Amino acid sequence: MTDVAAAAKTDTQAGTGTVARTPFRMALRRFRRHPAALVSIGFLLLVVFAAIFARPLSGHDPNVVDLLAARQGPSGEHLLGTDPTGRDVLARLLFAARISLGVGIAAAALAVLIGAVLGGLAGLLGGWVDGVIMRVADMFMSFPSLVVMVVLAGILGPSVVTMVVAIGLFQWPVCGRIVRGVTLSLREQEYVLASRATGAGPGWLMSRHILPAALPPVSVAATLAVAQAIGLEATLSFLGLGVQPPAASWGNMLTDAQSLTVIRQEPWLWLSPGIAVALTVLAVNFVGDGLRDAVDPRSS
Repeated sequence: MTDVAAAAKTDTQAGTGTVARTPFRMALRRFRRHPAALVSIGFLLLVVFAAIFARPLSGHDPNVVDLLAARQGPSGEHLLGTDPTGRDVLARLLFAARISLGVGIAAAALAVLIGAVLGGLAGLLGGWVDGVIMRVADMFMSFPSLVVMVVLAGILGPSVVTMVVAIGLFQWPVCGRIVRGVTLSLREQEYVLASRATGAGPGWLMSRHILPAALPPVSVAATLAVAQAIGLEATLSFLGLGVQPPAASWGNMLTDAQSLTVIRQEPWLWLSPGIAVALTVLAVNFVGDGLRDAVDPRSS
């Protein structure tokens, strides 16, 4: 009877074309029900494509100065106009996407790396190690991050590397707390205790048990960290403490629109980078919301 039932079940699945409901497929199905996240992924792919092929798409060098074409409005030759030195705004906007996205992704990756390691050690080892790491995390979260980043940029000098390190150092506590919470819930599980009994060390436990279990919530935190890092990069560059000219970023492009005269009479200088920052940050946040709904079992 068992063989007959198994054969019938196999035939039924083959006839109906059913697919096994794995956790990944269920998460992917929940993600597809989030239209804003799907649209946001398409937009982000478009931004990445435009950043990679910035030169052929713009047709101009972002750093070539042409004083005869300074402050021209949008036209057939310069689709988004020119800045006070005659540089093409579209070219600078597309090349700036490389730096802004690069800083956001690199800073988020650094924050996730530090947070995953320290959070996993805190939850796995416990005791004084947990207390020290969590107090350090509280210290980082208690300081106003933007003010400290401004101070660090003033001491070390403004650069892309300084900005990535500063942003990453002040974003790791969020990921660290997530990994610590997952670790605390797993370290007393039977399979983790069995691994410890067979001589598995902290490194093996983190790589085989802790980090794979923490990956879904950490991926959500990482997307939100990318959005925050892009916003912080724009802020620091706008203040003159981030990406330095002549390199273009969305933040330092906004520095050309600090006067009321430019805001009123030359809107093409600030509209395009401002909209790029806003839409990119919004799209990354929507992707993070979609991932959160997809990995949360309560969403099914």
